[in-house]
Amino acid sequence: MDMNIKTLEKTTQGRMEAAVKAMQDSFAAVRTGKASPALVENIMVECYGSSMRLRDVAGITAPEPRLLVIQPWDQGVLGSIEKAIQASNIGISPVSDGRVIRLPIPELSEERRNEMTKLVKTRAEDARVEVRNVRREANDFARKSQKDGKITEDELDAMQKRIQKMTDDTMDRIGKVLEQKAKELMQV
Repeated sequence: MDMNIKTLEKTTQGRMEAAVKAMQDSFAAVRTGKASPALVENIMVECYGSSMRLRDVAGITAPEPRLLVIQPWDQGVLGSIEKAIQASNIGISPVSDGRVIRLPIPELSEERRNEMTKLVKTRAEDARVEVRNVRREANDFARKSQKDGKITEDELDAMQKRIQKMTDDTMDRIGKVLEQKAKELMQV
């Protein structure tokens, strides 16, 4: 970590926020039974000799609660988009009419809902691990600063308490976001 003790708190908070944001972004791609462009926007499509995100080669809309419509900017990539969606394992079969691709979102079975809930719990635990790693690194940096004489023992104690408070607050946010997503997944 390249910082000083003054920026430690700000950097630690930023890294913890980044872990929560990454978890929320991964949650957006988990299907809940409602159509959401986030479900497919990051699927990689092979076109123009490289890999591009679906959102960069097509417009994605949800005109109905259970339907996504993908309209490529260039009709020549329609087949590539179809292949990418089929290869992505999102569990939805694309329907193409030659101009646009429709993705009818099927109802999730109870078994699939439970699988998705396990998946989001795993992703939440990954975020918790990341937050704990950030806490450990911040505490190590604070202890080293105290050892090097940059801060006093009292300042070290105060810093560690603030780091723990940030950690606890972030863990609470992760729990609330997880609870909300699990609730969404289990709704019929």
